[in-house]
Amino acid sequence: MGLFEKFSATATAYEGLKEATGRDPFGVSMDEMKGPTRALVDGKEIVLAGTNNYLGLTYDQAAVDAAKDAVAASGTGTTGSRFANGTYAGHRALEKELAEFLGYEHCMVFSTGYQANLGAISALVQPPDDVILIDADCHACIYDGCQLSGAETVRFRHNDPESLDKRLSRLGPEVKGKLVCFEGMYSMFGDVAPVKELVEVAHKHGAYALLDEAHSFGVFGDNGRGVCERDAVLDQVDFYTGTFSKSLASIGGFVASNHPELEYLRFSSRPYMFTASPSPANVAAASAALARLKNDHSMRENLWENAHRVYSAFQQLGYDLAAPESPVIAVKLKNREEAFMAWNFLMEHGVYVNLAIPPGTPNATSILRLSVSAAHTADDLDVVVGAYTALSEHLSASAA
Repeated sequence: MGLFEKFSATATAYEGLKEATGRDPFGVSMDEMKGPTRALVDGKEIVLAGTNNYLGLTYDQAAVDAAKDAVAASGTGTTGSRFANGTYAGHRALEKELAEFLGYEHCMVFSTGYQANLGAISALVQPPDDVILIDADCHACIYDGCQLSGAETVRFRHNDPESLDKRLSRLGPEVKGKLVCFEGMYSMFGDVAPVKELVEVAHKHGAYALLDEAHSFGVFGDNGRGVCERDAVLDQVDFYTGTFSKSLASIGGFVASNHPELEYLRFSSRPYMFTASPSPANVAAASAALARLKNDHSMRENLWENAHRVYSAFQQLGYDLAAPESPVIAVKLKNREEAFMAWNFLMEHGVYVNLAIPPGTPNATSILRLSVSAAHTADDLDVVVGAYTALSEHLSASAA
């Protein structure tokens, strides 16, 4: 029983909250997809407002057709890693397309976005000579990459260039390699990093900058290249990581760089060498979605129009919002119990969002996390705003 004792306290709290609300917020099954923004859950049609489908391309006809054609031509899977038999022409072509889109010389495609960060960080940094500096609110895959590397990891305060500067200043001359890791838009609260300032501080101290644009690729910048494009420092980022599972509506990830040494990771990154490569269908769908992203800026315009509508409505309702306006809109709740109740209330009113509670959230905050899509229609957003309006009234009545 010793292996399982560590889970007992969390399991007891989780089961109690689940029993109180009548639903499992972390085990929702989309029984039938009805499109990019709707699904049947327990026989009821639900508006999906927590999917990270920022550009709404999961049902894009070109992407669907490309995936079908890839399966017919190349089969359902590669049965091998990129290091072995798992590199097809499609993988190489997508790496070239991504590099050209971002303006980098080199790109590596991984099986997931998680593995892109895990594989890049763990291969780039090694003890005892190297140190990683990481924004305190970075995603779990970045933390896990640090742990897999075995190198010393130093956290700096979230989105705080001054804090980074101080920590870099304290490193002694024995440190040979320094890697600073941070994100463009953070997934839980939707807050955006001061990318320009962080890159400048990193380079001031001779450190390399690794920027994860997983949630901001396709969303920020005049061409959708991320926050670093918006801040005009795209060419100054040393390592750019991203995923296919958000704006590119597929599964997979990548790391791009102008450093030719990135190619060394092909024989030193364990997740790249020892994981089966992305399926032909996933690669083809991501390639088709990238082509649509490059040629159709209206999707990003629709996304920001929808985000503005929802964010403004929530402000008027008096919600405590976790960050300035972005496509990720997080509402803070008082505690886990209220968050569970509120999540269930929204489901009863036909809206699915993400419930996020400690320890998986910054500052031990319980939130309802909504992610807007370019594919959300006016009717979809009417349902969302209506459900949050009803929830606001319910919370006010409960507090009275």
